[in-house]
Amino acid sequence: MRTARFTLDPAFTVGTVDPRLFGSFVEHLGRCVYTGVFEPGHPAADADGIRGDVLDLVRELGVTAVRYPGGNFVSGYRWEDSVGPVEERPRRLDLAWRSTETNRFGLSEFISFLRKIGPQAEPMMALNLGTRGVAEVLQLQEYANHPGGTALSDLRVEHGDKDPFGIRLWCLGNEMDGPWQTGHKTAAEYGRIAAETARAMRQIDPGVQLVACGSSGRSMPTFAEWEATVLQETYDLVDHISLHAYYEPLDGDVDSFLASAVDMETFIEDVVATCDHVGARLKSRKKINLSFDEWNVWYMSRTQEQVSALDWPEAPRLLEDSYSVTDAVVLGSLLIALLRHADRVTVACLAQLVNVIAPIMTEPGGPAWRQTTFFPFAQASRYGRGEVLDVRVDSPTYATAKYGEADLLHATAVRGEDGTVTVFAVNRSRTGPLPLEVALNGLGLTSVVEHSVLADADPDARNTLDEPERVVPHAAEGTTLDGGRLTAVLEPLSWNVIRLA
Repeated sequence: MRTARFTLDPAFTVGTVDPRLFGSFVEHLGRCVYTGVFEPGHPAADADGIRGDVLDLVRELGVTAVRYPGGNFVSGYRWEDSVGPVEERPRRLDLAWRSTETNRFGLSEFISFLRKIGPQAEPMMALNLGTRGVAEVLQLQEYANHPGGTALSDLRVEHGDKDPFGIRLWCLGNEMDGPWQTGHKTAAEYGRIAAETARAMRQIDPGVQLVACGSSGRSMPTFAEWEATVLQETYDLVDHISLHAYYEPLDGDVDSFLASAVDMETFIEDVVATCDHVGARLKSRKKINLSFDEWNVWYMSRTQEQVSALDWPEAPRLLEDSYSVTDAVVLGSLLIALLRHADRVTVACLAQLVNVIAPIMTEPGGPAWRQTTFFPFAQASRYGRGEVLDVRVDSPTYATAKYGEADLLHATAVRGEDGTVTVFAVNRSRTGPLPLEVALNGLGLTSVVEHSVLADADPDARNTLDEPERVVPHAAEGTTLDGGRLTAVLEPLSWNVIRLA
């Protein structure tokens, strides 16, 4: 096998990683909230019904911004149903997932959950621009953020929350181009209501940070045209535009699945080009950043049949994908794609946090455990903070049906404030190891601190209720740093974290 190579030099960088790149997502969908985050009566639950074992894993995962309450759920969301005395909250039909929402867990409980995670966790509130509009958004903003002395801020205090929630980051709707979305709109219709909403929110607080809805996916027939139309209306009023992407192996095509990040990087670059084209047309010096606020491996082809069979249950088992080593390697590659575009992708949310296509699984009344996908995210969040170095790989390639020739090596590197460097690398080969050489120029690095690998002889190995630690990262052998040159061998089908000091 030919050796893969690249060079690292502090003079060539991409950008600084925004901590929000390691965000996640809690939607009222399936068991993400109920028996996931929130399970009163569970042996590990606190007085507020939050599962302590889940909290511990969320902290270990290292999530930052958490998007809430949807997703598709938000386009039927009535925020006032989710506040006040729990016993007085109404039960509602959730059209998005054919379920019954009890509202036992609401806005106050969500903010409390984030505060228990720690100061690194911040709310990213999605707004209902499907069945509701500007007036309801302003009411929510006043209730959540105004200190007091008005009807709605005083109502929050009456409900037991003296301190404002301090929500800074808001999504102006969700996937409004999708015909599956309750109240979906044309680009012109959505652009107009998004602009009106943004303008009004900034009258209350000029410092709010707003995300406009981009296309629901790169495959949408109106992709790019949608972004251009929406941004024409909202360019000076918003800070980000959203991207959503999910990947799965279709028709057994694992080789294309392993190269999913090729599509993600193209998606990002296409949206950046569209944003900058609109900015140029408007003669604006402002740059719109990207919020990749839904991304993951998701076996979506199974979902429609699951949802259509439901008859309005509470918290059904939905989208509870069990992730293999192969899935974890792909997820690691998607993280690399995000980091490689950290100059413009400043928010990203792994969808979702618990049980629903999630890195953390729970059993009602039972344990919580880490899926295989937990490990790449946790390691990237821990060691991927700092300046992303520009990585241009010289790699052997392999053939894929969807993306043509793809590099076997997918990699990036992040230099921390203390001068240490972490290399994140994926070997996409299913059959053989990949030798790697990295030339290190002007970085002052002298030693390999750690080379951690997620790989397994069985690419379908996964962690389950019965075997929660079947798959864990292990240490690689033989990785050296000598004379400014790093040498390593990447195991077949592997996610690698190489830390240098």
